[in-house]
Amino acid sequence: MSEPVKLRDLVTVPTGTINPKKEPARPFMYVDVASVDNVVKVIREPKELIGADAPSRARMAIRVGDVLVSTVRPNLNAVAMVPESLHDQIASTGFCVLRAREEVSARYLFYFTRSQRFIKGLQALVAGALYPAVTDKQVLDQELPPHSPDEQNRYVELLSRAEHIVRLRADAQQKVADLMPATFAKIFGDPATNPMNWPMTTIGQLLADADYGSSAKAHTDPIGLPMIRMGNVTYEGDLDLNDLKYVELEPDDIERFRLIEGDILFNRTNSKELVGKTGLWDGAMDAIVASYFIRVRVDRAKAYPSYLWAFLNSPHMKRMMFATARGAVGQSNINSKELKAFPIPHPPEGLQKKFDEHCKALLDLAAQQRTSFEKAEATFQALLARAFPG
Repeated sequence: MSEPVKLRDLVTVPTGTINPKKEPARPFMYVDVASVDNVVKVIREPKELIGADAPSRARMAIRVGDVLVSTVRPNLNAVAMVPESLHDQIASTGFCVLRAREEVSARYLFYFTRSQRFIKGLQALVAGALYPAVTDKQVLDQELPPHSPDEQNRYVELLSRAEHIVRLRADAQQKVADLMPATFAKIFGDPATNPMNWPMTTIGQLLADADYGSSAKAHTDPIGLPMIRMGNVTYEGDLDLNDLKYVELEPDDIERFRLIEGDILFNRTNSKELVGKTGLWDGAMDAIVASYFIRVRVDRAKAYPSYLWAFLNSPHMKRMMFATARGAVGQSNINSKELKAFPIPHPPEGLQKKFDEHCKALLDLAAQQRTSFEKAEATFQALLARAFPG
């Protein structure tokens, strides 16, 4: 069997730098790490700047087909290929830029950077670090199988087909996700302006109680009950139960922190942009809630949990919570008192019931789409593992 090859043997090094400040009035597109969507691996939101406003890290000259690998928090796998629209633009020095040699497929290198072999190789280099980051040299030292050009093209063809299906499933998921806020706005109007003139109240007036979760230390062994943590609720308000940890508690504490169907999980402490992400517990399993959440129970004589959940996930409330969150950017907070004080329109029970019915149907559809996406993603990952074993 042939020996593995290092990534540096397949790319042009160095790729070149540029200082945009030398041309202060010249506009350019800037790609920083925040511009990369690490889920679908594309550059979403490059920034348009002029040279005078260029940050000090805006130095990496990029071309179409370059593969950008974030050297910060490699476990997040923020990688992307440079599209034609960003040819000859500038990226952050927070990326290692991989420019494939002529005999190497750029997309083959791109797929390698998304493989578990590559991700785990970098993770091992930063294990235990307070600020996990790798160097360009460490990225370029990663090894991959010695595939011939024909083999590279064959794997690229297979992976491209599988990825296309993943993208279709992801698009379908997003369309379903977009229906929820659209349905809320259609039935109740924009809560920022309350165009239907519903009577106003406060969130606190609609609650039976609002308690903090358990601060017990969780573990990976599946002993005890699952503890729902920050990462188990997405910014969009969905539940993500793929990564669960467990905790063993006394019976009294289990009753105190247990979740029941319809409980709302309000993330009270997080980075400023994520404070207030809110999930709706579906009762699919017996679980308890962690202390980073406020477990909100709605008084069902006054409101439907689905209404409050959708309200808290509305663009209006995202803005309100961002403005309210106190503390540093890395650790901000909204407490129970502040949550209860937020004003909220109080539409009639009949309309809330109508929305609840729509909500349940959309959540069922979202679950079906999520299952389809996960199956497509599993196929894609299996092909990656076949192309880049280890």
